[in-house]
Amino acid sequence: MLGSVNVELLAAVPSVHLAALCVVPPLSFDEWDSSVTVEGYASKPGEDMNPWVNHVSPGFFATLKIPMIAGRDFTERDAGTPKVAIVNQKFARHYFGDGPAVGRHIGMGNDPGTKTDIEIIGVVGDTRYQTMKQEPPRQVFFPYLQNDWANQMTAYVRTDVSPPQMFPALRAVVRRLDSNLPVYLMKTEERQRNDSLAVELLAASLSGAFGVLATVLAGIGLYGVMAFVVSRRTREIGIRIAMGALTADVVWLVMREVALLAGAGLVAGMAVALAVTRLLGSQLFGIRPNDPATIAIATAGIAAIAVVSGYIPARRATRVDPVTAIRWE
Repeated sequence: MLGSVNVELLAAVPSVHLAALCVVPPLSFDEWDSSVTVEGYASKPGEDMNPWVNHVSPGFFATLKIPMIAGRDFTERDAGTPKVAIVNQKFARHYFGDGPAVGRHIGMGNDPGTKTDIEIIGVVGDTRYQTMKQEPPRQVFFPYLQNDWANQMTAYVRTDVSPPQMFPALRAVVRRLDSNLPVYLMKTEERQRNDSLAVELLAASLSGAFGVLATVLAGIGLYGVMAFVVSRRTREIGIRIAMGALTADVVWLVMREVALLAGAGLVAGMAVALAVTRLLGSQLFGIRPNDPATIAIATAGIAAIAVVSGYIPARRATRVDPVTAIRWE
């Protein structure tokens, strides 16, 4: 019952509301799968009968806020026999359909004649296992108090105290238990979620940086083009002003070309973007490849840069002295 003592010591720390242990920490890129035989289920040839497993302490699901859909959680009474397990909804639906899973039995291994001597005592909600991007797999949870082997464990505590205050207190608990026991990778659940998306976050940051750089360069390029166009039309603009053209007319003369250039660019860019997002869909998490709000914001941002890039030389053109402009070569 050493594991039970560990949980009790963690739960006794001031400001800790719940505490639990598990062998495979969720969202850590780690996985443990094992073949099973399901009572009353005949596996098809080549069917994957390897759900992902974990060995957890009582209170694990409450600590991580995983809902108990049916049945009960593990307790200290499950340290002996009979063997018990908890499955997730995806496992229950796959093997039992709309029928109840609690009270059914499974066995470890998929060879003919495998004993189905493990009773399912509960069904919990589906959760992700290795990373946030991965769809929830079929899972089976076992009470680690029934294990006859030792392994490294990950402890979870639910608290309202900030990490800098809580981490030293948790280390002190482990030192009191065993001063030689290593404690490492202490982090919050939010940090663990972000770590599981580290590659995607890096790619998003780099893409955003390159996007900003490309937008700035496009704005500078458009400004340069329009400044050159205005300089080539200085004589024309001077004549128009001399003949009584209004400031708004001169500005629109330039901005009309800006609108044509920007519009053509936006149409071409939108077509390319829609085509590329289909290829990038597998790399996205939590958003749709063709999110209307994102596309609208990006389009509005580019249009605004185009307007500014064109308005500056257009406004400067209205200050041209007509006499000087007419003599411009």
